[in-house]
Amino acid sequence: MSSFATGRPDASEHPPDYAEYIEQVPDGDIRDLLARENEETLALLRSLTPEQADSRYAPDKWSIKEVIGHVIDEERILSYRALRFARNDATELPGYESHTYPPYADFGKRTLGDLADELEHLRKANVQFFRHLDEAAWGRSGVAAGARVSVRALAWFTVGHEIHHRNILRTKYL
Repeated sequence: MSSFATGRPDASEHPPDYAEYIEQVPDGDIRDLLARENEETLALLRSLTPEQADSRYAPDKWSIKEVIGHVIDEERILSYRALRFARNDATELPGYESHTYPPYADFGKRTLGDLADELEHLRKANVQFFRHLDEAAWGRSGVAAGARVSVRALAWFTVGHEIHHRNILRTKYL
């Protein structure tokens, strides 16, 4: 078992804005948390009606489907970064503006069930990826958006980002 996978990343492993997300993740093996937290999100999503899926808590806010689309897009980018850094690719990766993606993704035209299925499949693939990293890969890092970030911090941020948005769904939408 990798100690990198069971230990929480420290502040030197990620940019400061990751901290609020990483702090939301419970202690434990991040590989198990990736699977467990996704199951909780999927259960919530699959309990919603189509009307709820299209709801917004304010006129200028995303619908629930757009929130889930954002979580999917973010996870894809984070896992791509983790792959590159785990494989010791030293190429600096550019930043991105994920908050500008939903208007171009047509998430509102999809069903919430379809988005939940995509999130589930994406996470299962990422769980497999992270489960098979060796100790050295967990400890590698690279530069993305001008900041150094470790593979471990990317995994923890992925879970924390999901928890953050699940909490928003519960407190502001439902």
